[in-house]
Amino acid sequence: MSYPTWIPLRKDLQELTAYGAPQFNDVARLNTNENPYPPSAILVKAIAERVESIAGTLNRYPDRDAIALRTSLAGFLNELSGTHFASENIWAANGSNEVIQSLFLAFGSRGALGFTPSYSMHPLIAKVTQTPWSDGVRRADFTLDATAAAEQIRKIAPSITFVTTPNNPSGTTVTIGELKDIAQAVGEVSGLLCIDEAYAEFSSEESAVSLIEQYPHVIVIRTMSKAFAFAGARLGYMAAHPEVIAALLLVRLPYHLSAITQAVALVALEHRKELLETVDALVRSRAWVADQLSNLGLRVLPSNANFLLFEVSTPTQVWQELLEEGVLIRDVGLSGYLRVTIGNEAENALFISSLKSCLERKS
Repeated sequence: MSYPTWIPLRKDLQELTAYGAPQFNDVARLNTNENPYPPSAILVKAIAERVESIAGTLNRYPDRDAIALRTSLAGFLNELSGTHFASENIWAANGSNEVIQSLFLAFGSRGALGFTPSYSMHPLIAKVTQTPWSDGVRRADFTLDATAAAEQIRKIAPSITFVTTPNNPSGTTVTIGELKDIAQAVGEVSGLLCIDEAYAEFSSEESAVSLIEQYPHVIVIRTMSKAFAFAGARLGYMAAHPEVIAALLLVRLPYHLSAITQAVALVALEHRKELLETVDALVRSRAWVADQLSNLGLRVLPSNANFLLFEVSTPTQVWQELLEEGVLIRDVGLSGYLRVTIGNEAENALFISSLKSCLERKS
């Protein structure tokens, strides 16, 4: 859009449009990789009671260092991966996007490298923070060639390298062995390797948090929006060497994480067994949806996330026709592909039946 001349918007931002996915009511929302299962009545009550317990102190600023929350997040990662993190190894923010923005602000002086197609917010946040961005190369099937990635890192020598695993929008993963090779190359150019694990709970691959002790320049970014079904709470976090966390504090906004956010995130972590039970159900549903797409004659990429990328000849037309059927999926801007989030059983069935009708009309 064009802006009035009296608005002194930076020239490098004038060509951009604000990030956003379509939002419609009364449709099966399978476009933003949300967890379709809402919190239980027990969890809703626990959250309400915890918020009520702190409501009388909202005249005061929250714990600016979120020590209790960071300690609990450290314990969660230790349970998963056998690590020995303490609060000093963890940083939490308003969604993983704030974590990413802080990383650019603190460490982006020599630019950033990411292997696209991947999470679209990485280059966008780089642009907003005036961090030079370089697009790395993936294979034709969207998997990452670790040897080629290492060569690109050594050539470009960025201060930040992003690897997303499972990758968005493809769902493909990078093994721990491959990440070690990439970490070695990043270390040679005195950079940081930021591994975005937003969908890690849906994958059988070992988490990269296990690399941090050996490779102190490795940062692992995670979120409570997906597997924890807590997207509305906006809580992202990262695990890293304590010196990296200490440096990040230089760009942190004061009291950036509200007392309410900290409180409800702690309740979710206390109920993590209940919340993470939906992961197995979604993995089973992912396999069912993939089989159904294959039965329709469509090529589906193997996925370790809570979504599937599938090939279709006319993505824009199919997207529109599905919306008219009450199903909202994601056009990720890849020619010939659409992405669908795994929903509940009814949503998945509606998606498949609507897509089948759409394809039959085309034939």
